[in-house]
Parts: sequence; C-alpha cells; structure tokens
Amino acid sequence: MREAHPVERAVGMEYYVSDASGIGGRLRESPEDFRVTEVEAFEPDPLDADPGAYPNVLARVTLRGWDTNDFASELSDRLGISRERVSWAGTKDKHAVTTQLFSVEKVDPDDLRAVDIRDTEVELLGRTGRPVLFGDLAGNAFEITVRGLDPDAPELADAVTADLRAFASGDDPGDIGGDDPVESGDADPIAAADDPVTVGVPNYFGQQRFGSKRPVTHEVGLAVLRGDWKGAVLAYVGNPAEREPESTREARAYVDETEDWAGALERLPKRLGFERSMCHRLVERQEEGDDELDDEDYRAALEAVPSNLQRLFVNAAQSYAFNRILSERLERGLPFNEPVAGDVVCFADSDAPAGVALPDTDRTQRVTEDRVRTVRRHCERGRAFVTAPLVGTETELGDGEPGEIEREVFDDLDLDPGDFDLPGEFASTGTRRAILLRSDLAISRREDDALAFSFTLPKGSYATVVLREYLKGDPDDL
Repeated sequence: MREAHPVERAVGMEYYVSDASGIGGRLRESPEDFRVTEVEAFEPDPLDADPGAYPNVLARVTLRGWDTNDFASELSDRLGISRERVSWAGTKDKHAVTTQLFSVEKVDPDDLRAVDIRDTEVELLGRTGRPVLFGDLAGNAFEITVRGLDPDAPELADAVTADLRAFASGDDPGDIGGDDPVESGDADPIAAADDPVTVGVPNYFGQQRFGSKRPVTHEVGLAVLRGDWKGAVLAYVGNPAEREPESTREARAYVDETEDWAGALERLPKRLGFERSMCHRLVERQEEGDDELDDEDYRAALEAVPSNLQRLFVNAAQSYAFNRILSERLERGLPFNEPVAGDVVCFADSDAPAGVALPDTDRTQRVTEDRVRTVRRHCERGRAFVTAPLVGTETELGDGEPGEIEREVFDDLDLDPGDFDLPGEFASTGTRRAILLRSDLAISRREDDALAFSFTLPKGSYATVVLREYLKGDPDDL
C-alpha cells in the first residue's frame, strides 16, 4: 500500500491500495469531461394524476456546471416558492454534466416547464405522492475523461487496474499481472481495451464529502456532537484554508480573531452564502439584546443554513470516522472482500436494477466463528457485503478485531453513540455501510491521448475514490 496525499489523510483516507505508479493528469478541464447519470429507482404517476394525492412534480434535469444546492435555490427563486419545496435524490458536483431527479412540491407543471435557466434541460416525468428524498436512486453511471497524462499512462493504468482487480477478489496482485509494466517492458493491456473488468477499492467517503479545497465539514460536525455550538460556527465561518483566495482567508482570519459578526458580513465574499447566513443570524440575535451570545444563539446560526447542510455536518463526522476505520483495517491487513469473525455483513438488495450491486443495510447479520465460511460464500457470489458503522444512536458495533478497530477509532475521536441524540436535523440513528466498492470498469483511449473511464457505482459511493487510485495526485485534480 502507498501512503495517500496529505489532504486525503486529513479526512481519514490514509492509503492507496494500488502500489502501481499513478497516471497523473487531471479531471474536469470542462464539465463535459465528467458526466454523471443517475440510475433511477423512482417511478412516478402520470402528470395528470390528482395533484391532491400526488402533490409533487417529478423532473429529470440535466445540469451543466451547476452545484445541486445552487440550482435548487435558483429554481425556487424563479418559481417564487420556498427552497424547502425542492427536493432531489443525490447531490452532484458543480464541475460536471449531471442528469438527476428533482421533485417540486405544489407547483403547476406548466410553470415548471416554462422555467428557463441557463445550461439546464428539464424533462417532466410525472407526479409523486411524496418528494424525492436523498437516496431515492440506485446508483450513478459515470463517463470521466482524464487529460494531461503521463506519457506512459496507458501502461500505468494497466498496472493500477491489475492491483484493483486483485483487491476486489482478495488475490495477490502478482497473480493477475500487477508488476509495473513500464519497468518490466511486458505490458498486459488489461485496462486499455473497451471491455470492462471488475475492480475494487475501499469504499471511502471522497474528498467532496468534507470540502474539496477546505475540508472542514467533519470538524463542524464533531464540534456539534461535543455540544460546542460556538466552535462549530467558528469552524465553518472562520478557520481559513491555504487553498482559498487571499481575500477569503483574510475574512475568515478576521472572524477567528474578533468574533465580530457584523464586521464579518462586510468582509466575507457574497459567494459564501451559507457563512453569511450564519453571521446574519448572529447579528440579529445581538440586535435583539443578546450581546453575550450563548449556545442557543450559535445553534440558531447553524440552523440558518438549509436542512440538508445541517445534516451534512453530522454526516461528515460519521464519514470521517468511517474512513478512519477502513484505513485501520487496511493497516492491519484484514480483508475487504470477505468477512472475518466479528464482522457485520449486510445482504444485497434483490430489487436493485441490473448492473448495480446495491447493499441493503437494513438486513444485517453478525458473523460468528462458525458462520465465517458460509458468509464468505455469500460475499463471493455478491449476495452479501462486509460493513463498518456510520455511528449513531442505534449503532451496534462489531465483535472481535473488527469491533476492536471501531471502538479504538471512536475512543480516539471522543465519540459515543449517545452523542447523536441531538435536536432537529443534527440527530442521527446511524447505519452501516459496505467497506468494499466494486465496479465493472472500462478504459478507452481518446485520439487526444486522454483516457476515458466508464463505470457504475451504487448510491452513496464516490467516483473520485476509484479515480484517485489511478491519478495518485493532489485531490484538487480530481
């Protein structure tokens, strides 16, 4: 295993599982280089269905260069409705072309059809009795082009693919041909053809979960879980990062030094809308006579941002702990493709669309010593998946060495399942998540010497977690 980039290690991704050299390059020279299409798992009723029983209009929207939250805000503004009436199944990256589901509550379909927003296409699909919710999709299909590559990129990609095939199956990379082809002069064109091969990586939460240029959402969440509401606001509004523009760093440093929220509003760039919303709320509280702000005021500031962002803070803390657990499992040499005694597995969703291996984390089983061989066979056939916890109030930890890893990580972070018994959107019961991410991946060469990667992932998994193994560079290039 190779040690990961320092920015990745800061969010719990300690290693690459591929020892082969990276291909270099960068993603997203244009939005068209990163295409994402949701694998839908939501069937609407017709548009002419009774709006009383089916108040939500479902649309398939293609966005070019739009952040999901920003588009939802723009759409609600154009329609003259509350942003809370716009829902979606999955949050997508801004620097991409994305096709995804949105629902809008209590809107005339003709009004939605008439909205003309730049770089968007809206296709109305029908009506639903409830809004589309986060997770109402089976997965995402990716078509990603990597440019600016190392001259030996095709051969290096072959070597990475060999390592990832071995990780998916638990085999020794040498058995599949994982020697560096550039060194040996004997390249096996595993990844250069259009035919897909099955690869596997740790199912890390990608850098986007925490902030690509400023990975702080987990720091906000950890402060919330410790009851430090003021610290959570300062972690989000203050806390400057080296990769931000100088003016932004100066504004955040001013917040840290002065805690002058009115002054912060004068300095924070307009594009930092969520930070400004928190400051506005604190200024309002002070104007109401609360010169000495308390925990209730700082919690109110955090609640000034959209509900999905409030949830993300705590979710990011869970994700950070999960990444740490996976990194520790790698370091100890425990398998990802099959269980050991003490693991908790979940079973495959039998209703998932073809081509998507979707874990059903509502159906779990603890693996005892006498059940290891049986459960391993289920994992080999794609019927079960080894999991780790996304800790919450109802989390049950594993036994044996897997449980030991989980407890050590939570102790180090000073986390306890009871900490997630919080008000409003900050509460979480927790769940489990598969630790191995498998996909059938194809790589094709473009005429301009770029490489194009095509693969499909189950919902909640990150394409960049696959691509980071190939590029092995700065997460800014992902």
